[in-house]
Formats: sequence, structure tokens, C-alpha cells
Amino acid sequence: MQKSIAMAALLVASCGVNAASDADLAAIRAQIDEMKKTYEQRIAALEQKLAQAESPANTEKSAPAPAASSPSVTRASAFNPEVSLILQGQYRNARNIEGRGITGFVPGGQGLNTRGFSVDETELILAANIDPYWRGQAIVAMADGQANIEEAWFQSLAIGQGVGLKAGRYRSAIGYLNEQHPHMWDFSDAPLMYQAMFGEDAGYVQDGVQLKWLAPTALFIELGAEVGRGANFPGTDRNNNGTGGGALTVHIGDDVGVANSWRAGASWLKTRASARTADFVEQVGGGAAQGRFTGDSSTWLADFVWKWAPQGNPAHQSFKFQGEYFRREERGALTCTSAVDCATPIDSSYKTRQSGWYAQGVFRFTPQWRAGLRYEQLDSGSRDFGINAGNLVVDSYRPKKASAMVDYSWSEFSRVRLQIAQDKSMLGITDNQLTVQYIMSLGAHGAHKF
Repeated sequence: MQKSIAMAALLVASCGVNAASDADLAAIRAQIDEMKKTYEQRIAALEQKLAQAESPANTEKSAPAPAASSPSVTRASAFNPEVSLILQGQYRNARNIEGRGITGFVPGGQGLNTRGFSVDETELILAANIDPYWRGQAIVAMADGQANIEEAWFQSLAIGQGVGLKAGRYRSAIGYLNEQHPHMWDFSDAPLMYQAMFGEDAGYVQDGVQLKWLAPTALFIELGAEVGRGANFPGTDRNNNGTGGGALTVHIGDDVGVANSWRAGASWLKTRASARTADFVEQVGGGAAQGRFTGDSSTWLADFVWKWAPQGNPAHQSFKFQGEYFRREERGALTCTSAVDCATPIDSSYKTRQSGWYAQGVFRFTPQWRAGLRYEQLDSGSRDFGINAGNLVVDSYRPKKASAMVDYSWSEFSRVRLQIAQDKSMLGITDNQLTVQYIMSLGAHGAHKF
């Protein structure tokens, strides 16, 4: 009986179709095509959501990729990056010191002599998940008619097993402060330690590859390794095959109760310099001399950070203590050129050992107000210039600086800071400084590191 009814229904349907006009058939086909497209879009969207859910990327802050009618449209419409613009500027009252630097360190922060009103670097930041497997970020720093690529990298999201890969141009993970951009600093300037280690930029940026591994333990343990071009000070750009610099890092940390957390680390940076130039003073004539160093530079760093916040919530009250120590050794050859002592270039051996540290504490006593103190000291250490010791003068000195700051934040996007400092980084000079700084952030901005 059921078979007879089914056969009758098919015959009726068949007759209905045969009786339909060409226009009716076209309409039916169009409806079928439309339904196919709709379901293909929904299936594609669900498959994409499933891939994101199965990937570690679902823990990252990223906008969900929208559904699209085809793969090409999906790629085009999914680019919805986090865009932010950092505005920074200051008023600075300080002594006008020609050839400002750090005594005993070559080079050492030359050019940091801007007084009065000035606009610091404006940073344009673009960041987004590329797909469920990769994330990218670019930072363009603009100042006085110039634009430089500060960072341009991509990193993995889905390798798994605690492994993270980053490649491109990035701020090295050595130490604690190095990975932070200036707008993230708690003081208006970098510690003398970073100026001595990396010159005016006060940070080491690497073109290369970075690999990190996060151990699957209750205690935070992170190991890292980097290899790259090594073109920035203390290295130089040698434009050859292979690598010019590398680094190893280890960081550990944990929580102590609900209110406290800490992190400690050790890092090693190795670079190679070729004819790296620096200015000296002639031993006899007292005129300007130039030295060119070729050799290896090794820097060891130790860092420690402790954070406290009632009930683990830093929004109303918090305290952060941080400190870092560095030790650098350089070995190689030094070539001296000058008008008098080294009228004919003189080559000699070169060996130095220098160190330094800083410690600071910042207390947030209301949601908007913070205050902090920082003290820092360097040691120019020992130097062996070989036969050029009789031609070049470098003073032995222990530069020092003490700073106090107070800042007010209307929100996490706007801050103004007042800082006073007594700078004794140059032999025989005490520079009492006053700085008023503003930092304004427009647009979406990722969370800062620990």
C-alpha cells in the first residue's frame, strides 16, 4: 500500500514538473542555487569557528573572523586589525651639555640633550591574527619627518606543547625592560644601564628568529633562544651570510598567595662588531680621536620583578619593585686614528669589562595616582687598549642618577607625569633635571607584559 502511494506521488510530481513552463524551471533552479550558496556560507563559517576553537588561538584577544561567500572574500574581509596610535611629548629643563654622554662608556646615550618642549616618537601599531595559526604586528615610529619600522614580526599561535615561534624584527626578550616600548616605562627615560648597553635607543632590536618554550609546570618556567642579524649596538651590520648575534633567556615566576607575584630571569647576549666606531680624546694632544673596534661583545643580564596588589586587583592599589644588573665583556682589536697621536692608524688589542644596575619602586595609591623612586649606578670597570693606551683617554668613573616621579592617569589611555632627577652620569657635572611628560593612546592596544 505504501509503495503504491509513493509511486503515485512521484507520478504526480513528474507530471507537475513536465507541465511546468521554462520560466518555472528557471525559478526553481535559482532557488536551489541560492539555498546552496547560503548553506555553503554557513558551513564555511562553522568550519572556521571550529578551527579557531580547536586552536590555542582562542585564548588570544582577537576579533572573530566573519563568514564570507568564498575563500577569496573571507581573506579580504577578515583583515580587521587592532589599530592604535601612541602620542608622546614632554617639557624638559636641564643643563645644556655639549657632547652629553655617560663617562667611561663608549658610546653612552649621546644625543639625549633635548631641552624645552619636544614631541617624542609617535608610534602607529597594527596587529591582528593572520589566521588560526599565526599573528602579526607592525610598529612604525615617526619623529621629525622620519618613519622607521621599529617592529614587524609574525608569531605562531598553534604549534602546541608550549612552543612559540616569532620571526621578523622584534625587541629581544633579554632582561626585563628591553621588550617594553617607551610608553610602557614607569619613568620618562630609560635607566642609564640601558643607555650604556644599547646607546641612544636604549633597547636591543633584532632582525631574526626567536623560539620560546613554556614548561608545563605549576611554576612559571620559560626558556628562549634567538638568532639574527646582530646589526644594532653593541654589534654592527656586517652584511654577510649567517648570523651576527644571538641570545639565550630563562625566566621563572610564581604567585605568593593572592596578593603577590614575582618573576626572575637571566639572559646572555652575544654580538660581533666590525669596525665599530667611537669618539675618544687624544692622550697627548687632547684633540678628537676615533677608535674602530672589531671583535666579540658578550653581555649577561639578571632581572627581578615583584608585584603586590590587594586581593590580586591592581586597579585601586598596587606596588611594583623591579631591578636589573648587567655585566659586559668585549675582546678584539682597536684601531686608533687622529690628527696627532694616531696620524698613522695604530692597531692594538682591546679588552673591557663593565657593569651596572638600577632598582626602582612604583606605588599606586589611588586608581589615578602613582609615585615612584629609581636609583641607578654604573661602573666603567677595567679597560685594556694595548699600545693604544698611550694614545687614547677614557676616564674611569661610576656614573649615578636618582629620580622621583608622580603621574596621573585619567584612564588607561591617558597619562601625564612629573619627574625630577639628579644626574651625575658625566664626570664633574651634576645636572638637576625636571621633566613633564604626556602619553596618550588612541585605539585598541594589547595588554602589557608582566
